[in-house]
Amino acid sequence: MLTKITIYGLVQGIGFRPFIYHLAQQMGIRGTVENQNNGVVIYTDVSSEQKDDLIEKIRDQHPFAASIRKIEVDYPDSQESNFKRFSIVKSTSGSNRVTQVAPDIMICDQCMTDRIVEGHRAGYPFINCTHCGPRFTIVQNLPYDREQTSMKSFKMCPDCSREYQDVDNRRFHAQPIACNHCGPSYYTTYRHQEFYNYSEISALSSRLLTEGKIIAVKGTGGYHLVCNATDNEAVSRLRKIKMRDRKSFAIMFKDIEYLKLFASVNEEEQKSLVSWRRPIVVLKQTKPLAPDINPGMNTIGCMLPYMPVHYDWFEQINSPALVVTSGNISDEPIAISPEEAEKQFRDQVDLLLHHNRDIHNRVDDSVVQVCGTQTCIIRRSRGYAPEPFFADTSTEGILAFGAEKNSTFALGKEDTIISSQYIGDLKNRETFLFYEESLNRFCGLFRFTPTQLVCDLHPDYLSSQFASEIAREKQLPLLKIQHHHAHAAACMLEYGIDHPVIAVVWDGTGLGDDGNAWGGEFFLCDRSQYTRLTHLDYVPMPGGDKASSEPWRMAIAYMHRYNLAIPQNFERRIGKEKTDLIIRMIEKKVNSPFTSSAGRLFDAFASLTGICDVSGYQAEAPLRLEHICDEECQETYHRTTDADNQSISLAYLFEGVLKDLKNNTPVSRISSKFHHSLARMIRDEAKKWTNLCGVDEVLISGGCFQNKKLTELLQKLFETEDIRLYIPSCIPCNDSGIAAGQMAVAAALKNK
Repeated sequence: MLTKITIYGLVQGIGFRPFIYHLAQQMGIRGTVENQNNGVVIYTDVSSEQKDDLIEKIRDQHPFAASIRKIEVDYPDSQESNFKRFSIVKSTSGSNRVTQVAPDIMICDQCMTDRIVEGHRAGYPFINCTHCGPRFTIVQNLPYDREQTSMKSFKMCPDCSREYQDVDNRRFHAQPIACNHCGPSYYTTYRHQEFYNYSEISALSSRLLTEGKIIAVKGTGGYHLVCNATDNEAVSRLRKIKMRDRKSFAIMFKDIEYLKLFASVNEEEQKSLVSWRRPIVVLKQTKPLAPDINPGMNTIGCMLPYMPVHYDWFEQINSPALVVTSGNISDEPIAISPEEAEKQFRDQVDLLLHHNRDIHNRVDDSVVQVCGTQTCIIRRSRGYAPEPFFADTSTEGILAFGAEKNSTFALGKEDTIISSQYIGDLKNRETFLFYEESLNRFCGLFRFTPTQLVCDLHPDYLSSQFASEIAREKQLPLLKIQHHHAHAAACMLEYGIDHPVIAVVWDGTGLGDDGNAWGGEFFLCDRSQYTRLTHLDYVPMPGGDKASSEPWRMAIAYMHRYNLAIPQNFERRIGKEKTDLIIRMIEKKVNSPFTSSAGRLFDAFASLTGICDVSGYQAEAPLRLEHICDEECQETYHRTTDADNQSISLAYLFEGVLKDLKNNTPVSRISSKFHHSLARMIRDEAKKWTNLCGVDEVLISGGCFQNKKLTELLQKLFETEDIRLYIPSCIPCNDSGIAAGQMAVAAALKNK
């Protein structure tokens, strides 16, 4: 009987059809396999037992970068076919149905071997096959053929062309296929001498890194700035180039064994580190590198090599680790062209190492951390984007514009949500241009025409203003979604939840329905609606947004809110004139909007304890507060509750910390008590509201839950409760997940 097997998921551009072909050959199955816009389709004459065996083998043995969402079996109404053999047939397209674009994939072990044994690829730095290499960063249009990528300018040599057309070759239809004779190449100029020979370039750059120099190198999705991670002078100089005073740098280690000498790694963390996605993984540091890599922090962002040039450096340098950070000035997009890199770094680095393969879609390195045993994405970019999320309802035609910081956008195609790579803070002009360019490219690449726009409720977000402009120009409906509802909906989307739950949404800020800045919320919600059950006490935010970068302002605001005396040490450190000015601003209600933000609560505590009065980067104060925790301390501050209070009083926390400061309690212990107190308060409030609302599920979302300490405490507390706790994993809990959440809300309202 003619059988049609359709495989949905990430199954194109990664050698899936050759895999099916060889599997069919082994099993003696006849038929065809082809790419269609919605997946890979097999037509075959098989018995029911053969069909089941084939599907089982597809699920168990598929290429490592593949991700199978579902497999459907149909029996077309036609006469049985007379297949004489199994063959790969020409791809069919022409519709607007979804075609998945593979993320970029680290170099595979077989290609690493080929660099040694294949003459025309000996030492070649851009080697790839159907299982590895660039994908998203080079694709310009669909279907994913060489002429639709930035490889189109490189004509295949006879050897590569023969391999490309040989179904038994691992490079059959590998669109970026290349070798020393016909592919992309590195080039550089050093001391007025031009270099084009890769072995000379590799030796030169390795020598400079060993000598403590800094190089800018063009990678897969953009330029990186690189230096020796054991040379503090080089790292300090790199900080000046990046204009990054204190924020930690990412470190690339030679291999997993060297990495384990400097950081503790559990099983789940190792899975992410060695995976084909090769993200940066945030780990607990156990042995120091250069002090300026992560000043004041006890964690380190670690990754392993994913391009041949990385492996070549580690073969030649005398260091087990390199700083590998994005090639940009702080808060600007990563540079992707030689012109951008030359403009930014010509007079600042010791070597600019370019290559001549265009980067069409820029991507930063992705960042993840493991909470308990669950991997949580913090920044979703190289290795993940543009792999889609899937909804249990139609998202067709919905365009979600996301938030303003940590920005992304998302397109809806059928039941598929295609989220952009991490873009950044849209207040930076260059970043906004990157956002606009990427949005236009995604719409073209995925043949997307919006019919419904959705954005954040905040009218001053540039993403919201952009959405409003497009709505006016194209006469399209625009839906505005409350920020924290979008956070909650993103988590519900990830877990397929479409019924009421208690959502605890804590972050820095988001416009609330009452015009105040929310950020410490407890909701009863589903995807289409929410009820605000309670929230952290409102406090003034003196100076508005200025308070987020100067935590000392929030410390004063909380002292004033709860009628507590400002500690003498704090006042001496900040200055009485400043503290008096802030108090006058609060009392006269001058530029002091109210906020329930948990992020600002963390800021206040960090400043009161002397950990961080002024933040040099986003969320520095909460990060430093978390990292100083005494891991042995399990104490909490005693909470008293008022049953009639509509909001959650935090007076007990500030009364407790003032008492501890007076008694010279170590700051590490104070920080631990603070975190344990917040975790217990969340658990207690969630239990109360699950009972009152008749639900038994709780989710947490929002940037505050990037705090590994707080999230893991909640995981442990809820283990002993008859309540299921959901935490964001695939969709970031920070504002990078807002676009997906907006999509979920809009789809729920549209399909009611």
